[in-house]
Amino acid sequence: MPGQPSHDGTETELAIDAQDVHVTYADGTTAVRGATLRVERGEFFGFLGPNGAGKTTTIKTLVTLLHPTDGSVRINGYDTVTEPQAVRESIGYMAQETSIDRELSPRENLQLTCELYGVPESEREDRIAELLDLVDLEAVADTRSETFSGGMKKRLDAATVLVHRPPVVFLDEPTTGLDPEARLRLWEYFERINERGTTVFLTTQYLEEADQLCDRLSLLQDGQVIATGGPEQLKSEVGVDVIDLRLADATDEAKQHATQVLQRLDAVGDATVATTTGGVTVRSPAVREAASEVFAALDDAGIAVESFDVRSPTLDDVFLALTEGSTEESPATGVASLGTEVVQ
Repeated sequence: MPGQPSHDGTETELAIDAQDVHVTYADGTTAVRGATLRVERGEFFGFLGPNGAGKTTTIKTLVTLLHPTDGSVRINGYDTVTEPQAVRESIGYMAQETSIDRELSPRENLQLTCELYGVPESEREDRIAELLDLVDLEAVADTRSETFSGGMKKRLDAATVLVHRPPVVFLDEPTTGLDPEARLRLWEYFERINERGTTVFLTTQYLEEADQLCDRLSLLQDGQVIATGGPEQLKSEVGVDVIDLRLADATDEAKQHATQVLQRLDAVGDATVATTTGGVTVRSPAVREAASEVFAALDDAGIAVESFDVRSPTLDDVFLALTEGSTEESPATGVASLGTEVVQ
């Protein structure tokens, strides 16, 4: 496959090369609107966006479960429309719902998957042992999977997509619904996979997850890629600091009052004010210098601040800035930030 210019200007072969992809369903709904994605071999690439943004439609198009209405997709050099079988043989796909057989043990699940992918019999035992070790399921290798926790089932599912050693693995919101400890353990396994040279394409609602794991990422909104870059690059481009204010009275009425006060405060300049569960957040290039004015204005208005935190921008702030404060489009950070209401 010919080389392609990489994001840093060097020439490299692309694991994923999706150009101007559109996907329109039979009922006329357009779920993907001209998405372009270029993922280099060996990258850990994140694909972010809220529910309904088109992430799952995009990933299904990349793994040949859907065909693009317009545009082109090549995975490992193979065209997804004209060479779908070659694409499928060269990828692993972990869907949102686990695909393991819960009546079988981890060893039996992996044996079955080895058969389906045509792994040579002489290699199966070693391959299965390697994968059980990778996902830390050796101790329960012969226990029926129906007894497992959600995190253990996810880890087993991750192992099954690796039996044929695919150079590219697609993970579609693999940690949704897991508790924090289970999520962190899965992160470790995904990092191990990537360290072994596997290209990882991760769709997620969790911005913390993307910040921790990904070399680069794209943000998707309404079926369109609105930004692509490294986590630190995107955060630096936003160029604003943030002050999180927890109010002593966190009723909706009090938060709206605080929002109105801060919107009228000249010291914070062109700020974005968002209500949160416990108070308000102000995003502005001048927020650090204006912190004392913020407290004084709230105090004059009879609004008590219980605690505060002045910080640099996170990926959540990046998303809010790039989507111009859309209240329903903010992905989750940690458990969720979908309830954030933004006023500009």
